[in-house]
Amino acid sequence: MSSVLDNPAWASLAGPHAHLAERIGGAARYPADVGPHHALADPADPSAWADLAALVGPGATIMLGGAGIAPPPGWEHTASIGGVQLCDVSVRAAPDPAAVLLGPADVPEMLDLVARTQPGPFRTRTIAFGAYLGLRDGGRLVAMAGERLHPPGWTEISAVCTDPAYRGQGLATRLIRAVAAGIRARGETPFLHASATNTMAIRLYEQLGFALRIRTTFNQVTSPAVREATRLPVV
Repeated sequence: MSSVLDNPAWASLAGPHAHLAERIGGAARYPADVGPHHALADPADPSAWADLAALVGPGATIMLGGAGIAPPPGWEHTASIGGVQLCDVSVRAAPDPAAVLLGPADVPEMLDLVARTQPGPFRTRTIAFGAYLGLRDGGRLVAMAGERLHPPGWTEISAVCTDPAYRGQGLATRLIRAVAAGIRARGETPFLHASATNTMAIRLYEQLGFALRIRTTFNQVTSPAVREATRLPVV
């Protein structure tokens, strides 16, 4: 059976995150300062690809999630990264009294932590995705985790990172459980993505009670260099 998790970026942009979506027909994306996600309603529909080309403009290089992505003629598929999608099956979700809700004033510190730990894309308005929690030591942000894609009934946990000097203390575990508790409190289920090569993170997620749902692919594609409407006839 198909699931909103088969195409989570589209399900999010067409659903709970519609207020953030930039959309033309069967193509949508988040604003660039929120996240890099682009999505198609149906990756097998050429008209959705035409909508995406109109949305991103000529010669744009973007990322699309999903295994088996096959761009139509004119598009270039330039790279693929293997990934995994894991879902909560037995996570011991629990609030953490030391975790603080991060907001716009915390973004410079969050960006600094991300730059030092490289958990994945994080931009100046990424906190618009959902709730982000942090742990501080002496006022300094040393670990964080938050919410990203939001398909109906599900919320992705993302941006899990810990200052290198504080690793090995279980801070990431505490924050994942705390973020999961907030998701569960809304009657939703946590899920997450990871690079297939990040075996340490995958092992941690499985120990926490996440289970592999599918293997997926993150695809880099480039739109046609010239808009179809502007091409001159061949003489």
